[in-house]
Amino acid sequence: MRLTRIDLNSWLFHLAGRTILVDPWLIDPLVFYGQPWLFTAYHNTPIAFTPETLPPIDLILLSQGVDDHCHKPTLERLDRNIPVVASPTAAKIVRQLGYQQVTAIAHWDAFNLDTLTITAIPGAELQPGQVENGYLLLDSVTNKTLYYEPHLFPTKVPVERLGRVDVAIAPVVGQVIPLLGQVIMGPLQAMHLVETLKPRFFVPTAVGDIRTDGILPKLIQTVGSVEEFRDRLLASGLPTQLRAPAPGETLELTAIAR
Repeated sequence: MRLTRIDLNSWLFHLAGRTILVDPWLIDPLVFYGQPWLFTAYHNTPIAFTPETLPPIDLILLSQGVDDHCHKPTLERLDRNIPVVASPTAAKIVRQLGYQQVTAIAHWDAFNLDTLTITAIPGAELQPGQVENGYLLLDSVTNKTLYYEPHLFPTKVPVERLGRVDVAIAPVVGQVIPLLGQVIMGPLQAMHLVETLKPRFFVPTAVGDIRTDGILPKLIQTVGSVEEFRDRLLASGLPTQLRAPAPGETLELTAIAR
């Protein structure tokens, strides 16, 4: 298993002989809901890939239908023939963009591609009744699993349905928005995830070298840091290893042992 961090929520997952592009934001700017006055973000430094320099992509995986996970300008520059697996809200967007092979998977539904199985896990509730997706990816040849959740670890999900998790990718730097509360998990929630799932490796996501404009960034309260999470994990005595790749760095996690 290899993981290439692009930036913020964007990743390349390499497992089961496939290369999966996750929540890609490869083109500036990132604008929420088409309203620059609300939230606009830019990369401070050029990212490792453009839509044209990506390696061959076997699958695009989208967790949510909001712009920082389903970035229309990026998706408009990618090959519409690449298969897409997405939450129902994200699937609607990519179908409108002209993608030809789109599979929307609801919670606990699974998608199979040869020896790769992707199961949708209940994720973040962005508004009442709209609960987006996390994912559990299984390589049936190696029997290794990867859990991806870019917002909040669900408190009501029966953990036994997730089974064993070898690698967990989730945030450790929280965000709190007035009236909405905590929308991205911080160090305490990330530790709860580790204590619950007991992954062999934990890899932070939703962190990036970006600058933001607009009203919303001024309202967001940041909670914790990667360093705080590292200290909490070390103090816990749990065997989970923290890996925090730099943008563009690829992690080789082939020596996962139980």
